[in-house]
Amino acid sequence: MSSDLTGLLYLIAAVCFIMALRGLSSPETARRGNGIGIAGMVIAIGTTLANPGVVSFEMIAAGIVIGGAIGTAIALKIEMTALPQLVAAFHSLVGLAAVAVATATFFAPEAYGIGSAGKIHTTSLIELAIGTAIGAVTFTGSIVAFAKLQGLVSGSPLVFPGQHLLNGAMGLAIIALAAWMVMTNSTEAFWLIVILSLIFGFMIILPIGGADMPVVISMLNSYSGWAACGIGFTLSNTLLIITGALVGSSGAILSYVMCKGMNRSFISVIMGGFGAENGATSATSSADKPVKSGSAEDAAFIMRNASKIIVVPGYGMAVAQAQHALREMGDKLKAEGIEVKYAVHPVAGRMPGHMNVLLAEANVPYDEVFELDEINNEFATADVTYVIGANDVTNPAAKTDPQSPIYGMPILDVEKSTTVLFIKRSLSPGYAGVDNSLFYADNTMMLFADAKKMTEEIVQAL
Repeated sequence: MSSDLTGLLYLIAAVCFIMALRGLSSPETARRGNGIGIAGMVIAIGTTLANPGVVSFEMIAAGIVIGGAIGTAIALKIEMTALPQLVAAFHSLVGLAAVAVATATFFAPEAYGIGSAGKIHTTSLIELAIGTAIGAVTFTGSIVAFAKLQGLVSGSPLVFPGQHLLNGAMGLAIIALAAWMVMTNSTEAFWLIVILSLIFGFMIILPIGGADMPVVISMLNSYSGWAACGIGFTLSNTLLIITGALVGSSGAILSYVMCKGMNRSFISVIMGGFGAENGATSATSSADKPVKSGSAEDAAFIMRNASKIIVVPGYGMAVAQAQHALREMGDKLKAEGIEVKYAVHPVAGRMPGHMNVLLAEANVPYDEVFELDEINNEFATADVTYVIGANDVTNPAAKTDPQSPIYGMPILDVEKSTTVLFIKRSLSPGYAGVDNSLFYADNTMMLFADAKKMTEEIVQAL
């Protein structure tokens, strides 16, 4: 295949990826966007395999079969609640792939046309150092994120005195090692960059609390893109550069949006360790606070007499797989002439868009789902707010308690509704570890039960 034809096909694949991102920006066009992205990837892989320099077709075919089989098995088996940790695991593989390609390139530069062993071109060495460091950080950082989301390790921030100073020293050491490698082609410097970057990935994610994991996932997504982009420059692969830049920039933009939604500093996300450093809650004990609880029949009676209801989904809905029962409840309410809307916080769940995906799976109409900025002023006019498994994103402590780890985070103003129906198994705090004063408010009725079971009982009562 000629270089001109290769370049043209890579350009078509790149346009497909850009159109895929455009499609994924809206639930209505997400399915089409996925299809366009798949088509672009097929073109990219086919064009690459047609390159005269490719000789190990048997190994490539074996890798595609094995990887495809594993991916298919995971896709068929994975639960919607496990998507965040699945995404984190995928990010770790992208980072590992970047390190693997960088290693192969460094030790066999002749095969990639970037010089010879010990005499690699300076620009290629710079690109290798950047791609290797970012890839290694992405790999171990994503493993930590996966472990926290999967519950293998505590979601609480792991902090110790001098942590930021140590992280800063490690970052400077990686830069110094990169300079050493660029000036001397040192093998020792390369391996030290890999090892130190792997440790650095652990160090910058461990201090981050579980409540901040949605931002961490989007940021690691950005890191994986920049790692691929750096390696693309080394390999002089235009498509890899474009794709990496698309993933890196879109992940960074999403991280910025998420940070704004949580009132976090974007710079502190990049540096790591931006979570609640005390890892504790300033809320008082809930043992002696009065709580009003009710049944499904009570909730159905209140809803039936309402004219406007806002539903706030959270991670508890995902765990219980209650989205289909929730849609059925909404349909019954609308059949009785009641206005029903859904309010989604930017960081509800464990990853960006988690609640939107679940509601779309249950065929909730897209025009009934609103983001925080679009609906927050409507809670004051709502007769009922139905909170199903959301906690931290509705906690008034974010506005009233300067000592709270979530202070300053924009929340859904559900407490302004006439009545708040709050489904939760218990009065335990949310993922941020902060007691929710909304549980004890005069206009709140707690519905202690599994989210799916309670919603189904309300549907029956209606």
